[in-house]
Amino acid sequence: MSGAQERPLRADAARNRARLLDVATEVFTTRGVGVPTEEIARAAGVGVGTLFRHFPTKEALLEAVMVRRLEEMAAMTARLADRTDPAGAFFACFRLVVERSAGKNEFAHALAAAGVDVHAALRAPTEEIQARLAALLSEAQRAGAARPELGLPELLALLVGTGAMLEQLGTDPAARERVFQVVFDGLRHH
Repeated sequence: MSGAQERPLRADAARNRARLLDVATEVFTTRGVGVPTEEIARAAGVGVGTLFRHFPTKEALLEAVMVRRLEEMAAMTARLADRTDPAGAFFACFRLVVERSAGKNEFAHALAAAGVDVHAALRAPTEEIQARLAALLSEAQRAGAARPELGLPELLALLVGTGAMLEQLGTDPAARERVFQVVFDGLRHH
């Protein structure tokens, strides 16, 4: 609404919107972005008209899910940054970002295919997460827990690469943990 101030949602409308986002996040993450909006509405216990009042297109719903996921990740990284142990905070944040990014590429590809500028839509939470990662890396380096020559660009590449490796492994928890340990060993200052 350009120029007009948005009115707050009524309590029931706010609950419906939150429920739709919860269900859409779960369904899209576990079953893929190809699930029809009608199934999302049905699983959320609302009519498809209610879904489209909140999210006029499937792409708007996908974008809202992505923004919400990144905002939640940003809040989690903020809590990790408050820890007193720089090494623990850094490695926990690395793990969090990798695990919470699962499926992100599928969302991004679907949005881009629909003509949505994904980078613009996700800029604010992405920049917040990257700033936290840079700060946590710097603190871990000052504490002697992370390689001093590592910069944010390399860290971001390692996050993406680790995520891709874990997708190849599937759900084997022992194998996933081994990958994390190998990557963490490489990140540590020796």
